[in-house]
Amino acid sequence: MASQNSFDISTGADLQEVDNAVNQAQKELAQRYDFKGSKASIAYDKAKASITLVADDDFKMKALFDLLQGRLIKRGVPVKNLVIGDNVDAAGSTVRKEIGLTQAIAGDKAKEITKAIKEGGFKKVTSAIQGEEIRVSAPSRDELQNVMAFLRTKDFGIELKFGNYRG
Repeated sequence: MASQNSFDISTGADLQEVDNAVNQAQKELAQRYDFKGSKASIAYDKAKASITLVADDDFKMKALFDLLQGRLIKRGVPVKNLVIGDNVDAAGSTVRKEIGLTQAIAGDKAKEITKAIKEGGFKKVTSAIQGEEIRVSAPSRDELQNVMAFLRTKDFGIELKFGNYRG
């Protein structure tokens, strides 16, 4: 019998890179003229994988978010994985925004991805949800490459990582 080749599909951001991006954004925030004397701040909770933005008003919040997003992009953090909350009024006439980081493929997204693979018409390709990852197997390496290319063309709302390739 031919051996099975496989790879895993996962998602998530490198939390150290997020930390670096937040630190760079905080440094730039302290130096920017349009934020002088404002209550704007960026707080990062690595344990919860969330970022909290605080600004004086909606206009400054947009500028603060753009600043943070630019730093995240430069550090290679997938912005598709950001779960952006709404602006919420906070104490002291400020506005707060919570941003979560998706670190795992949720059950409904995993089902959507496996369904897309099945509907893709690939021969002898099997996919199985294994916790927070999806394992895709096939006898042919070429078929696995085709599955990867197919999934890259689809938008599932999260950044997909392909790894743990076994031949």
